[in-house]
Amino acid sequence: MPTVVTLGEAMVVFTAEEYIPLEYATSLKKGLGGAEANFAIGVRRLGFDVGWISRVGKDPFGNFIIKNLKSEGVDVSGVKIDEDHPTGIYFKEKRNSIITNVYYYRKGSAASFMVPEDLDEGYIASAKILHITGITPALSDTCRATVYKAIEIAKSHNITISFDPNIRLKLWKDNEYKKVLLDIAQYADIVLPGLEEGKMLFGITEPESIAKKFLDMGAKIVALKLGNKGAMLVTQEQTIYQLSSKVKEVDPVGAGDGFDAGFIVGLLRGWELKECLRLANDVGAIVVSTKGDMEGLPTMEEIETFRGNITHVER
Repeated sequence: MPTVVTLGEAMVVFTAEEYIPLEYATSLKKGLGGAEANFAIGVRRLGFDVGWISRVGKDPFGNFIIKNLKSEGVDVSGVKIDEDHPTGIYFKEKRNSIITNVYYYRKGSAASFMVPEDLDEGYIASAKILHITGITPALSDTCRATVYKAIEIAKSHNITISFDPNIRLKLWKDNEYKKVLLDIAQYADIVLPGLEEGKMLFGITEPESIAKKFLDMGAKIVALKLGNKGAMLVTQEQTIYQLSSKVKEVDPVGAGDGFDAGFIVGLLRGWELKECLRLANDVGAIVVSTKGDMEGLPTMEEIETFRGNITHVER
């Protein structure tokens, strides 16, 4: 059974290979996308067993997702094949090295029809950590119910819950996200928000104040992503800052998922919180310097090379 379990939608992503509006693109690169799938791959590459729960369509795109996750070593035994609904897709448009636009085609997707009955209690109960994001409850009412059921199972078996709000405004109606995500946050032991997400949820701008809000809700650890300024970790006992590594940003998509994976793996390794935060930061830095959603997620050997602890031999 996997050490870490997550649930959510994976999609096939088509990316325009040039810095031009998508309507003019003639060449698109196919890849794998989706926050929870990225997270799962990140955890596995860093050395821990991980299981991903979802639904995919009985179609070529669903096959593509399953094959890719299996090839990465992610356990997909909790994935249902939906014969009635298609696998979700999305398109990514790079206008320049900083601005990325995404266009979702996931309404009515197989994953949006996940239901609580899709969950195996024993599968979740065997894990040490359940990782959830704010994307899955935005997909449908049944997905939201599935997330809450997973939380209920984890709580009843004393499984640590990590939560990334991962706000996607295109998936929510009006300001509904605030009520739902803040409600979910109160069940989380570890919260992994971005600074902008904290601002959106609480209407405040100070990182320390945002972190304290989550602590007051019951979180034991808050690791706040500060973009190119690094990250900040706050508990009731301490506050730790970690500066960002200097890299050239190529594609920001997936960096937050990599950060989450790095932080969770650090905890699983029994490291001090400062080292967990450093690993999370380094994983995120490597991801933003690589094209693609999950392609740049590193192994531990690549982390050591990035830090200069291992000499890279090209030939």
